[in-house]
Amino acid sequence: MTELPALGGPRAYASPVVDRWEAFPREEAVTTHAFLVMPSFNRVYAAAAAGLAKAELEVFNAAVLGGRVTGIASTDIGGVPYITFDCADLSDHDAALLANLSSIYALFAVEGETLRPVPLRRLDRYDDDLITILKYPGKTNEQFTKLLLNVTLLSSRYAAEMLTRRFTVLDPLCGRGTTLNQAIMYGFDARGIDTDKRDIEAYAAFIQRWLKDKRLKHQASYVPVRRERQVIAHRLQASFAAAKEDYRAGDVQQLDVVCADTTRLLEFFRADSVDIMVADAPYGVQHGSQTADRGRARSPLELLSQAAPTWVKALRQGGALGISWNTNVARRDAAAQVLTDAGLLVANDGPYLEFRHRVDQAIIRDILIARKP
Repeated sequence: MTELPALGGPRAYASPVVDRWEAFPREEAVTTHAFLVMPSFNRVYAAAAAGLAKAELEVFNAAVLGGRVTGIASTDIGGVPYITFDCADLSDHDAALLANLSSIYALFAVEGETLRPVPLRRLDRYDDDLITILKYPGKTNEQFTKLLLNVTLLSSRYAAEMLTRRFTVLDPLCGRGTTLNQAIMYGFDARGIDTDKRDIEAYAAFIQRWLKDKRLKHQASYVPVRRERQVIAHRLQASFAAAKEDYRAGDVQQLDVVCADTTRLLEFFRADSVDIMVADAPYGVQHGSQTADRGRARSPLELLSQAAPTWVKALRQGGALGISWNTNVARRDAAAQVLTDAGLLVANDGPYLEFRHRVDQAIIRDILIARKP
């Protein structure tokens, strides 16, 4: 129970009634804020961006902003669409968190008819060409990749450490490394595994060339992995830092990517070693899901059923798994049940039900987030 202030202390109010007491706590002023949504070259994604931005902001609010954000809405200001919200006492730390929203372009405090810019200091450590330069058919939208990583991280036990912790992020279906590059951009360690040798070779060539072009201090190799004189996989490993002094001090990021089936994950990475796991499951349209013993399968559900028990073992306690998939080939409840059976706690309410959106005529994408207890 809150106690009344003692008599005779400092006075903050001139009212004769209130003047008898020490200062009562002031109500925090609530300020309206507005942010511009990042332009997207993908017309379909742009149409869904406002709804996805509001759902992502809700996750930020619940995880790291103490529920202080209210009144989230789409609002036109001067004929330009914004996402608006109310928040009491938005601190510099709060703004630094919100700066990493996947769709935020610019943030303003609304003061009457004036928009006052709020500085955004993102986690980003490198030039954005790390994210944007690779172009190929089937590449996942970079903004969506960032959203999925954000929501997964914020759903882990370690959400409050978003700005300070060097997370270990693993993509168990990494393809050509879109998720890996976003993790690197944030200053995290990145791991990946994928069975498509062409994709891994393309990514190895890109990242080694990029490190050289940016003149970053680094070591990198892409070599076969042999056991009993047999090549069982190929492995890309790199260590690097954004600044030379960090590299000399041993403060380096690690990249570790294996070309092998995802069900063999624990042959290459230790159990309980991953903070965040993010996967964009094959959509079952242009190509099928790869499994260890069934070849190509149309539904990602088979892949998830086979791989989830191994993935869970790689996660630390309190770590989180985020997966996106095509709901046209796997129902949400079925995918959630697979993760539950693997021992995860699925987030299945509130903003977590607001990420479903259309990618094209054959793909309705959704995300599923679960935490390891």
